[in-house]
Amino acid sequence: MSSKRHPWQAAATLAARAHEHQYRKDGVTPYAAHTTCVALTCASVFGVTDETILAAALLHDIIEDAPFDYDDIHKLCGKPVADIVACLTKDMRMIEPKREKAYDEQIARGPWQARLIKLADVYDNLSEAIDAASRRKHKERARRALALAKNDKQLAGARRIVDRLVKTIG
Repeated sequence: MSSKRHPWQAAATLAARAHEHQYRKDGVTPYAAHTTCVALTCASVFGVTDETILAAALLHDIIEDAPFDYDDIHKLCGKPVADIVACLTKDMRMIEPKREKAYDEQIARGPWQARLIKLADVYDNLSEAIDAASRRKHKERARRALALAKNDKQLAGARRIVDRLVKTIG
């Protein structure tokens, strides 16, 4: 990691490169908009100023969705960022029902920062859900993230915000 760059700067550059030519389900919105929104949710909605958390939020989907791995993140953004991103990465070698259960257990065992980013992730996904099926799916994922974060005192504010959104989305 360059001593002249903040971790979030390196992460923003890496996220933009990693998600180039990828789009959200609407086929129009660049995928990097989602990772940016997750980081901005951490900062603007949840009040996070920690650069490690913001960098990991920018990269939270990179291992699953792009040809980058833990070592790439470690080299460019440092071990703390790479560890959080690894915690937020599903093992795609598993079949879906087992994968989701293992993923939830991994996040539950991981650092609280990963649960915070997961709350920001579900917040962004739920905020942009446009149809009833999408809203149902994202509400269920938000409820799972809320359950994983229920014992984290430092996440109480973020949990309240996500819970309020879940209750207001039809």
